[in-house]
Amino acid sequence: MGKLAWEDAVTFVAGLAALVAPDLWANGYGRLPLMVLGALLLVAGLFPLLGAAGAAAWTTTALALLLFVSPWAWQFDGQRAAAWTAWIAGGVAAIVGLWVAFRTRTAKS
Repeated sequence: MGKLAWEDAVTFVAGLAALVAPDLWANGYGRLPLMVLGALLLVAGLFPLLGAAGAAAWTTTALALLLFVSPWAWQFDGQRAAAWTAWIAGGVAAIVGLWVAFRTRTAKS
C-alpha cells in the first residue's frame, strides 16, 4: 500500500482474520468468500511487509470492500461470527486503504 509498514500490517492481519474465521469461530459459514478474499488481502499486505512490490492502495481497498459486502452477496449475513468478521476486517482494511490512497494522491499533487 504505502511506505509505512503499519498500513500493510493492518491489511495482513485483516486478511488473516478473514482467512481463518470459517474454521476457528464461524462454524464453516461464509467459507468461500472469507477464505478467498482473506487470502488475497493477506497477500496484498504480506508482499510489502517482505519488501516486494505490493498491490496498489485502490486494489487493496477494492478487495476490502468486496469482503465487506460478502455477507450480503453470499447470504451469510444471518451467521453472526462470519458476518461480523467480514464487516470488521473488510471495513478496517477499506478505511486504511482509502486513507493511504488519498494520502498518496495528495502527496503527488
